[in-house]
Amino acid sequence: MDAWPQSVSLVLLLPLLLPLGPNQCAVAQRCPQACVCDNPRRHVACRHQNLTEVPTAIPELTQRLELQGNMLKEIPPAAFRDLPYLTHLDLRYCQVELVAEGAFRGLGRLLFLNLASNRLSALPQEALDGLGSLQRLELAGNLLEELRPGTFGALGAVTTLNLAHNALVYLPAMAFQGLVRARCLQLSHNALSVLAPEALAGLPALRRLSLHHNELQALPGAALSQARGLARLELGHNPFTYAGEEDGLALPGLRELRLDHGALQALDARAFARCPRLHTLDLRGNQLDALPPLQGPGQLRRLRLQGNPLWCGCRARPLLEWLARARVRSDGACWGPRRLRGEALDALRPSDLRCPESGAAAAEEAEELAAARPRAPTGAPGEEAGAAGPCPRTCVCVPESRHSSCEGRGLQAVPHGFPNDTQLLDLRRNRFPVVPRAAFPGLGRLVSLHLQHCGLTELEAGALAGLDSLLYLYLSDNRLSGLSAAALEGAPRLGYLYLERNRFVRVPGAALLALPSLFSLHLQDNALDHLAPGDLAGGRALRWLYLSGNRLARVSPGALGPARELEKLHLDRNQLDEVPTEALEGLAALVELQLSGNPLGALRDGAFRPVGHSLQHLFLNSSGLEQISPGAFSGLGPRLRSLHLQKNKLQTLPALPSLSELELIDLSGNPFRCNCQLLPLHRWLAGLNLRVGATCATPPSARGQRVKAAAAVFEACLGRAARKAKWTPVPRPGAWGTPMKGRWQRANEISQEAGQVIWYSHLFNNFPVCCDPHSQRLWHSQ
Repeated sequence: MDAWPQSVSLVLLLPLLLPLGPNQCAVAQRCPQACVCDNPRRHVACRHQNLTEVPTAIPELTQRLELQGNMLKEIPPAAFRDLPYLTHLDLRYCQVELVAEGAFRGLGRLLFLNLASNRLSALPQEALDGLGSLQRLELAGNLLEELRPGTFGALGAVTTLNLAHNALVYLPAMAFQGLVRARCLQLSHNALSVLAPEALAGLPALRRLSLHHNELQALPGAALSQARGLARLELGHNPFTYAGEEDGLALPGLRELRLDHGALQALDARAFARCPRLHTLDLRGNQLDALPPLQGPGQLRRLRLQGNPLWCGCRARPLLEWLARARVRSDGACWGPRRLRGEALDALRPSDLRCPESGAAAAEEAEELAAARPRAPTGAPGEEAGAAGPCPRTCVCVPESRHSSCEGRGLQAVPHGFPNDTQLLDLRRNRFPVVPRAAFPGLGRLVSLHLQHCGLTELEAGALAGLDSLLYLYLSDNRLSGLSAAALEGAPRLGYLYLERNRFVRVPGAALLALPSLFSLHLQDNALDHLAPGDLAGGRALRWLYLSGNRLARVSPGALGPARELEKLHLDRNQLDEVPTEALEGLAALVELQLSGNPLGALRDGAFRPVGHSLQHLFLNSSGLEQISPGAFSGLGPRLRSLHLQKNKLQTLPALPSLSELELIDLSGNPFRCNCQLLPLHRWLAGLNLRVGATCATPPSARGQRVKAAAAVFEACLGRAARKAKWTPVPRPGAWGTPMKGRWQRANEISQEAGQVIWYSHLFNNFPVCCDPHSQRLWHSQ
């Protein structure tokens, strides 16, 4: 009887002794005093509590945390390290001014981060590290004035990025590097007037881009064409007045283009010739009085023209005929002549559009048409539209965006007298061969200076004096062959230097010593033939180095050594006949290496071993490669994300099982010989859930078939190898010796030829094969 109560006690205590499940654990944890915890849903809300720091004691299993409406000011490093299961984090309206580097480390499961409506003016380079699973990032309604390339480098899973309602004035090249899965990018309601040609490069999945309500003075076709997958592009409420084929807009997948409520006064017939799938074109609310039949977009079905002063005279007949012939629906209405005012464009017939029958009628119509067109701005010289305060004659100074432009005015010298708060100064396409000392007085707030196409041959000592805030300097397309350190002194914050298409034969290493903050150096399409030790002595902060399109035949060991923080190295379109392996020593941070377009021919073992622990993107396309050693990619391992080998001369390629985390591999344009030697590659590709583009060139029976899917071609190899394995003789048990080793090795090679592994070493213990000691024959038990 005494044992019965004891057993009952054990039964009652058993639940307390067993480990708690996840939900029980969450219930058991306490909740911060200022918060409301919904433990079953793993949801914690601490909204509008005037908190000045992230509360502690939040249940560890919390998945959704709402902190909006507090006074956090700063997000310190590892602020949420105790919440590893967090998937949603809301930090809106928290007056955040600073996000420290590593603030979100430990949040590897976070899917949604909302930092909208705060006071962020900059994002440190590693502020968003640790968010490898993040899918949506909200940064709208902050004070961001610039985006440093690399800011989003760790956000490979993000599909939506919202940067609307900030203060961005310029997008540098590769501003969104790393966002390889981004589908939607929102940049509306900023002050953008210039997009670097490669600003949108590195966004292969982008489908929707919003740039409406900015200050774009021209259609940035070259930059937009980098995002070739775009399906919807929103450019409304921008002040550019013309769009033509010369703008270079080439978007083969574009379906909808919005150019509404801008300042368009003319549109070229071939403005969208390289947008063949365009379906909807929105031109509402512009200043178009005429429109030519559009050439190129053969799938156009809707043309929105409401709010334009359309002139329905006889010159509009081609438009009307084209609308009918192409079956394009339009919704515009006629502004004139008077007899047709208010008539819907799609209700008219070409015969309704008559030319004046008399000279008087023609003069009256011309006067009426002139009244319909927008008037040119009036004012004193040097006080053009938008100008307020001082501005050099013939230039335009816009106070709202703090931009000043004298582009293409035929100036012979750098003008003076710009507003002191100017942030962007555009002096492109003028003719002054020298920038003199102290050329930009009073412009201490200048951020971006454009001097392209000016015929420059020299920057004198002290040319940039006083430009303490300058970040971007564009000297492309000039005649410069050298730069001195004295010429660049005065711009200590300069981060981006563009020198492409000049006459440099050596890297201006001495000049780099004056630029301690230089982040990106562009020297494409010059005449460099050798990169020697000391050339980058001043580039200790350098992260991106572009040397494409030169004549480089050699990169000496140690030449890149000073740039130990280098992340991106472009050596494509040069004369390198081998990978400069020794020169890559010490580049522990290198993420992207571009070697395409060099006459490499072959890759030797360990060609990329020095950068194996960091490299993520490797470009070897169009390099004349005929042979790749089995160990060429040894050391690269799982960090490599993309490998470009297209348009080479490869007939065979070893399998690359060590590259286990590839997200892209391009093997198209190679003449692969689909025989048994290619079987390991076939089996490796079959296990990849990727499109690789590899096709068979030979034998003729397999030509055009995908290597990955050509099962029939390689089945014969499997059968042949199996037959060889079945009849490979072995000695009797116990007669182990040196001759036996050779036969085992041959049997193993045969099995690998079939893409299988047969474990001969366990022959008599685990019986993966059967052995008949009397016949001395070995066969596969399967």
